[in-house]
Amino acid sequence: LHFFCDLLTCFSQAASIMLARTAALRRVVASSPCIRSFSAAADNSHMKTFKIYRYNPDTQSPPKLQEYQINTKECGPMVLDALLKIKNEQDSTLTFRRSCREGICGSCAMNINGTNTLACLAYIDEPSKDTKIYPLPHMYVLKDLVPDMSNFYDQYASIKPWLIQDKPADLSAGENLQTPEDRKRLDGMYECILCACCSTSCPSYWWQPDKYLGPAVLMQAYRWIEDSRDEATKERLEFLNDSFKLFRCHTIMNCSKTCPKHLNPGKAVAHLKARVSELH
Repeated sequence: LHFFCDLLTCFSQAASIMLARTAALRRVVASSPCIRSFSAAADNSHMKTFKIYRYNPDTQSPPKLQEYQINTKECGPMVLDALLKIKNEQDSTLTFRRSCREGICGSCAMNINGTNTLACLAYIDEPSKDTKIYPLPHMYVLKDLVPDMSNFYDQYASIKPWLIQDKPADLSAGENLQTPEDRKRLDGMYECILCACCSTSCPSYWWQPDKYLGPAVLMQAYRWIEDSRDEATKERLEFLNDSFKLFRCHTIMNCSKTCPKHLNPGKAVAHLKARVSELH
């Protein structure tokens, strides 16, 4: 029994000595300038600069780029996560649209590093590179990253984006059905979320946004023309038979390149031109 008591005492004394040495070593490490500089460098490696377009119509100040720095290890991987972190922790006046955070609503469309895209689908690039964020180009800016979408939505309404039938289907007797083949013709068009990334990347739309409908609206017009259940095809084509509404497209194809949903508005516009040309 005395042997085990002595052994326990030795273990206790050894443990106390080890704890004391560990504490002393930690104090030395914390006071070492080399260790501190290495730790600071490790933290700074995750610091990233965002240069964000700022404009407030309530002031007389001209638009400017304002810089913000965040630690990318303390937020999600997307640019929208960074914007939310900046707004919540650094500058509550920063204004931008957002909603679903899943690439479905199209609210957070903006120009990030020169490309029109959705902030919720754009990954934050490496910290060593600054990220520049602007509102969608060639649109009136209401504030900061919020463009005025009124003209875009008015153009969308002009194509009557709903099903037109001479005699509305009797839904009490069942759904308004179409064959799987007819339904397949709508693929690549119905998925459009009207974010306006494609239209605001189109030079033809920049030059004449008041007359040219733009790739997003034209693709949606073609979506209803291709719908086998719609009975206003001729009227829709005649509405688009215009040198500005449709044929101002010069097949530059910026629209298909920038679409964040990987759709092909340029292809839809080409098919639409062919359908309209058949009227003559």
